[in-house]
Amino acid sequence: MEKFKVKQNPDFNETSEILECGLKNRAIIIITACCRVHYEGRAKSTLEYGDRVVIIKPDGSFLVHKGEKRNPVNWQPPGCTIKYMVEDNLVLIRSIRKNPKEILDVEISKTHVIQYFIAEDYEKLDLIGSEEDMANLIFYENPEVIEEGFKPTAKEKSISNGVIDIVGKDKNGNMVLLELKRGRATLDAVSQLKRYIDSLKEHNGNLRGIIVAPSITDSAMKLLKRYNLEFKQLNPPKELKKTNNITLKSF
Repeated sequence: MEKFKVKQNPDFNETSEILECGLKNRAIIIITACCRVHYEGRAKSTLEYGDRVVIIKPDGSFLVHKGEKRNPVNWQPPGCTIKYMVEDNLVLIRSIRKNPKEILDVEISKTHVIQYFIAEDYEKLDLIGSEEDMANLIFYENPEVIEEGFKPTAKEKSISNGVIDIVGKDKNGNMVLLELKRGRATLDAVSQLKRYIDSLKEHNGNLRGIIVAPSITDSAMKLLKRYNLEFKQLNPPKELKKTNNITLKSF
């Protein structure tokens, strides 16, 4: 079996053959084509004919990209079933999700390029600068990056309506809840922290809540102040990491 196959300007039968081979061998399939996209499930949508990139992954992920923006315009998650057929001078590809029931159809009128690649990739992403790294920095290495006298007491503490990233006490003995974000904090982060505060304030006197993130949106900061909560600017730690004698740097 060929590990890689590509065909430019294939006819419908050639497109179908490469699709069949790619799906059968659990390959990554990439199709650049003029297509129409129809979705039906929790809502309905139709995207009329245009040139797009369709990506089918071995885990059942199904993505349709336009020539702009980073997110797919339509997509289905892993675990979906992929079917296809040739009908009325069209290649029809269908992605079926069982629960909740969703169907994504792609009708290809012209295939520009189709290819499959049987990938061998067994490594897991080792992310540096994550919220976990922030939590470890605060909890184990340097609690006073939050403020002088801060002492963490619990990490990933479960409560009735969620998991608090870090619980601690300030220099005056007040309980402090930290909500960590590796990127820019938004209104969702403020609402999340407010729920934690409301859940615990009945049994704790002077309870403080702090969002810890590299930055925060203006609207989130306004809401934060309205709730009498706080913001601490902190970037995720960035380190050099050596793997198999290769040094990975931040550029």
